[in-house]
Amino acid sequence: MTTRRGLFSAGAALAVVAVAPVRAQPARPLEPLQIVTRNGVEEFRVELAQTPEELARGLMFRRELPERQGMLFDFLAEQHVGFWMRNTLIPLDMLFIGADGVIRHLHENAVPLSEETIASRYPVRAVLEINGGLARRLGIRPGDRVRHRIFAGG
Repeated sequence: MTTRRGLFSAGAALAVVAVAPVRAQPARPLEPLQIVTRNGVEEFRVELAQTPEELARGLMFRRELPERQGMLFDFLAEQHVGFWMRNTLIPLDMLFIGADGVIRHLHENAVPLSEETIASRYPVRAVLEINGGLARRLGIRPGDRVRHRIFAGG
């Protein structure tokens, strides 16, 4: 997803960045991430986006995302954020996560290529993007806890 000022692309975040529709950028190294649900622990491997360029590009132009992979957008401090799906070719679930690692809310099945703003309802430290529909299939809900090195106790 792409960002406008304060908006991030699904698969991208921050200010509007002019990005020519070129081929997908190679994946960043994958890191372990767990989501503790009411039904157990779900394991993922994620790319971590932290620089303005990484936040702006996100998952744009990618044609697929393996089921247990995703992208974690780290905003370094809690804030309101917004995303859109410009130049994002695959449906995504967006998990909006507080600094404590707790999922505050989620947006399911963001529509590819949409410029509709998907905003956080609360200030969040991070957003995790995974394949659209996967959160529902795995029983991931607000209140579940995400374990990753960027979160306290992660």
